[in-house]
Amino acid sequence: MPKLRSSAAALILCAALPAFAQTAPAAKPAAKPAAKAATAKPAPTKKTPLPPPEPVLNEADEAQLAAAERAYLGNYACEFKETVQIEKHPKVAGYINVAWKKQVFTMKPVLSSTGALRLEDVSGRTLMIQIANKSMLLDTKIGQRLIDDCVHPEQEKLIAAAKAAKINDPEAEAAEAARSGLGITPTAPETPATPPVAAKPAKPAKAK
Repeated sequence: MPKLRSSAAALILCAALPAFAQTAPAAKPAAKPAAKAATAKPAPTKKTPLPPPEPVLNEADEAQLAAAERAYLGNYACEFKETVQIEKHPKVAGYINVAWKKQVFTMKPVLSSTGALRLEDVSGRTLMIQIANKSMLLDTKIGQRLIDDCVHPEQEKLIAAAKAAKINDPEAEAAEAARSGLGITPTAPETPATPPVAAKPAKPAKAK
């Protein structure tokens, strides 16, 4: 009987093993290694353009220094509510800096024979002309005015004085026109010389 009981217990245990194997929790698969975090590339930075090199300026002579003293420094009120600012060059005596919008032109002052002051761009690009009643900035490359009717406070005084002079002197208007010349004398075209007219030969006298 004891042997029979042990055999029966063994059979019951064998029958229970498959069921126990089915109800046991399945083993979790091994976790995959974490993917490497993608390294973000830094955004490309824009290179700041280098400022243009400063022009090489020759030493100013006495005539240029005297012309520079004739330039009206400070702010000019121009057409279309624009402004132009003129200041002495901070490093080289006898030169002028003209600032318009975001551009700065280094100018060489030249006094013309008519009394107009020419501020000539050392790079040859622009030209500023100062006359009695206004100033203007020209682009010499394309032959056009960049800005016109620029008036300095000193020029406003000259305009007022000229108006008063017209009332008292009728010849003042002609004098003002002469002072307000741009200092640009146009070249007259050469006209060919008229060839001399050949003299006609005298008719022979008739025989009597």
